[in-house]
Amino acid sequence: MRREGYEFQVSQPQVIYREVNGQPCEPYELLVLDVPEDAVGSCIERLGQRKGEMQDMQVGGNGRTQLEFVIPARGLIGFRGEFMRMTRGEGIMNHSFLDYRSISGDIEARNKGVLISFEEGVSTFYAMKNAEDRGVFFIVPGTKVYKGMIVGEHNRPQDLELNVCKTKQLTNHRASGGDELVQLQAPVDMSLERALEYIGPDELVEVTPASIRLRKLAKKLAKR
Repeated sequence: MRREGYEFQVSQPQVIYREVNGQPCEPYELLVLDVPEDAVGSCIERLGQRKGEMQDMQVGGNGRTQLEFVIPARGLIGFRGEFMRMTRGEGIMNHSFLDYRSISGDIEARNKGVLISFEEGVSTFYAMKNAEDRGVFFIVPGTKVYKGMIVGEHNRPQDLELNVCKTKQLTNHRASGGDELVQLQAPVDMSLERALEYIGPDELVEVTPASIRLRKLAKKLAKR
């Protein structure tokens, strides 16, 4: 398929519901975490927001703690990336299917919005540097973008549309300090697995032979 140039658009992963004794049920997972002591509180808090129930906690003598949770499979979608950030890459997580249980209700979604390009063109260093305080980018200068493409994560809960293709207006005057070396923050590298965990219900992952991109659904953009 790569050789033929096929492209795919993939939506957010969904769990498979099942009816048990006439009642709608969802899959639950047994989750085991091995984390540094300073990350225990944040892990417990975040999993509680995702409807996880702690079953056991064992403190080791090596500065690490093992936590055991029962959590809806829905609650694990997108958690791995958060877990790695909370534990600074030192955490270990393992989960396996437990059984089907009653639906636990709404689960808190991603708490940050995204940065969306409203222009088609090539992203520029000038535009991205000016918008750097709005969030973190998934792209680098020189990336081809289009209207509706997600180019980064917003610092705030709502989505923000911006122009990452804007160029600097040239003048005959050189700005003081213009020769100083200015750099952008390193972009977030979105692998396929990370992108699928990251997207929300109104977003898609575009998988092509050359790249992995995120975008908003066209019907959502039309309503804005």
